[in-house]
Amino acid sequence: MNSGNILMVEDDSDIREGVRVLLGSEGYTVMEAESGNRALDMLTEEYDLIILDIMMPGISGIRTCEEIRKISNVPILFLTAKARESDKLLGLMAGGDDYLPKPFSYAELLGRVKALLRRYHVYQGKNYEKTEEAAFVEWKGIRVSIAYNEVLIEGQNVELSEIEYQILKLLVQYPNKIFSAENIYESVWKEPYFYGSNNTIMVHIRKLRLKIEKNPQEPKRICTVWGKGYRIG
Repeated sequence: MNSGNILMVEDDSDIREGVRVLLGSEGYTVMEAESGNRALDMLTEEYDLIILDIMMPGISGIRTCEEIRKISNVPILFLTAKARESDKLLGLMAGGDDYLPKPFSYAELLGRVKALLRRYHVYQGKNYEKTEEAAFVEWKGIRVSIAYNEVLIEGQNVELSEIEYQILKLLVQYPNKIFSAENIYESVWKEPYFYGSNNTIMVHIRKLRLKIEKNPQEPKRICTVWGKGYRIG
């Protein structure tokens, strides 16, 4: 049986109820918020995942996500009625980890939820006791735990989202390898590469550079190899 605490943020009560029943039957504990403001009031460290509708009255899902990201790296799955690639990228740039267009099947929703929670539990260190013996991988001032989300850049702790952490860890573990977008997507997301994944990778690389590069406009740590992909610098 699965376990995890999920906050469902959606103004449509029927959708909230359907998701609560579905995920509840899988063993998850689901709390509900009908607005972004209510979600921010309810936010605690106990949540393992937030399912967040983009189009809501009052504060939007995008703005809600931005506020959450100021204090938490909890995975965020956007639900969006907008199918345009630009809208999806806007959600990712705001700090979302994944998105699911409406209408969606419950099977697809459940699959996304399980994938996000699996990565969060493993890489955040939930159910994992951190010890001094925990292994790290290092490269030119970058120190990354291989067991949980802990990253030091020149001795300074850097807060990364789970996706950002996983991408950085992948690159640092193989410093001489050039990773294509397909390599990165299938290694990090654990899903088959699909059309549009390139833009998703680009957004997360851009966000990662903003956090670890001295000058994100002239990156030295995550380098683009034109026509091939990315490598650690």
